[in-house]
Amino acid sequence: MLDATRRGLFKACVAGAVASPFALAAAQATLVGACTRAPLWRWGQGIEGQRTADLGDGTFLNPIVPGDHPDPTILKDGEDYYMTFSSFNSYPGIVLWHSTDLVNWAPVGAALQKNIGTVWALDLCKHNNRYYIYIPAAAEGKPWSIYVIWADDIRGPWSDPIDLHIEGCIDPGHAVGEDGKRYLFVNGIRKIRLTDDGLATEGELEHAYSPWRYPDHWIVENFAPEGPKLMRRGEWFYLVTAVGGTAGPVTGHMVIAARARSIHGPWEHCPHNPLVRTLSEAEPWWSRGHATLVEGPKGDWWMVYHAYENGFRTLGRQTLLEPIEWTDDGWFRARGGDLSLPMAKPGQGKAGPAGMALSDDFSRNRLGIHWSFHQPRAQEMSRVKYLEKALVLSGTGHSPADSSPLTCTAVDRAYRVELSLSLSGDAEAGLLLFYNHKAYVGIGFNGSFIKTHQYAEEHPWARVPLKNRNLRIRLTNDRHVITYEYSRDNGRSWQLHPTRMEVSGLHHNVFGGFLSLKPAIYCVGSGQVQLRDFRYQALVSPGQFQARSST
Repeated sequence: MLDATRRGLFKACVAGAVASPFALAAAQATLVGACTRAPLWRWGQGIEGQRTADLGDGTFLNPIVPGDHPDPTILKDGEDYYMTFSSFNSYPGIVLWHSTDLVNWAPVGAALQKNIGTVWALDLCKHNNRYYIYIPAAAEGKPWSIYVIWADDIRGPWSDPIDLHIEGCIDPGHAVGEDGKRYLFVNGIRKIRLTDDGLATEGELEHAYSPWRYPDHWIVENFAPEGPKLMRRGEWFYLVTAVGGTAGPVTGHMVIAARARSIHGPWEHCPHNPLVRTLSEAEPWWSRGHATLVEGPKGDWWMVYHAYENGFRTLGRQTLLEPIEWTDDGWFRARGGDLSLPMAKPGQGKAGPAGMALSDDFSRNRLGIHWSFHQPRAQEMSRVKYLEKALVLSGTGHSPADSSPLTCTAVDRAYRVELSLSLSGDAEAGLLLFYNHKAYVGIGFNGSFIKTHQYAEEHPWARVPLKNRNLRIRLTNDRHVITYEYSRDNGRSWQLHPTRMEVSGLHHNVFGGFLSLKPAIYCVGSGQVQLRDFRYQALVSPGQFQARSST
């Protein structure tokens, strides 16, 4: 049963009885603290025990897409919804996800096959029955530019990327003006006119809007107006923008809005700004921002944005869903309240698949949906060959620090991954938790001994002699505490590796890059490794909300 304090706070939060945002935040922080001591709700459990947002009783608990899925861009296409995210240095990239209820999401496929550099916040849109993705990317040694790909079917095939030569810009937002012409808004907040086919620009980049400024005493990272997303409703164009910086202090990132009767302005600030902002480290979600508005299946309205999970920056920025309401004066407010509590799902949506299996028997090619190379070179895909229920990965480089590992995205606070490895030739291979080439941990073997990677380097003093060409390796991440095991008999018995590690600091605020800590497989040297039977299993840890409990 709930104690009186939590029961009262819960009723106040849900009913919206606390009028002041700051008083509401204080009440929510107290409730979050109480929930930490005795969890009130837990996530649903899906395939492999992965946490799911849908609680099965008409409610959901954020995140709707767990794990590293930042900068969400969402498209309503009839009764279907599609969403994609920043894919950074991973290729194939720009994985599209599908939903019919805004809560349950499953991947469709990767839209970007050609490496154009690191990919940040995109914009997915549809115009005249054709789909477009506007992509900010920075190839090595080149400035940022915005590219576009298009498709007549959202499931592909997608075109090769076309460079629009909008240099030095990120975070595109597509809009069609009252004149029927197409425009692209970018960070700044600036805009440039597109040709009617959306595949080139006309005219020059120009100032569009001077965003609302927060008080100087607020604790933020920097002003950084970015992520402009536009929509038209009635006689108004609405411009939703992120300010305050993406990471840094947890109270920095936020969502603001403006509106105008013309795509060319003048824009007026929303009187409710900021619409979303983390106010305290006690809240369950930090650095909330970069939002897009979307109409639900029933005609109600929602806001999709990203945030870091309290205490789990290593998982990257995850995707959240929050209801909004339109007010009589034509503005809107966020109505999610305490995001550690369940909310009613969007009405009239049809629940579909949620997430995907991360385990892989390598019987089919899942590159681009499940696996991707980190920061691949031009011929990286030539390293991969599929056999019957096996993937052969050729070695390159001398260590994980100069090789491109295969990575996948973890979605839980605690999980276990394991994999069978068979070496051939002069190869070394292993299992990592990989942030970037300067931040990773893991173990590998070369047929003579097991190597220990810590602080992005191998520690020779920790080598374990092992004469074998076949090995099964297990890595357990229990809320940032890493344990390794290895088996010579394909998992029938396990040997504990003598070193444990703690990885809570392997995230953006330490190493930059806005990435996440991912399970990864590496192979270096001139030989090959044969991969079999990769398994992922979510674990229930103390304090981890994994399935709902009664009140």
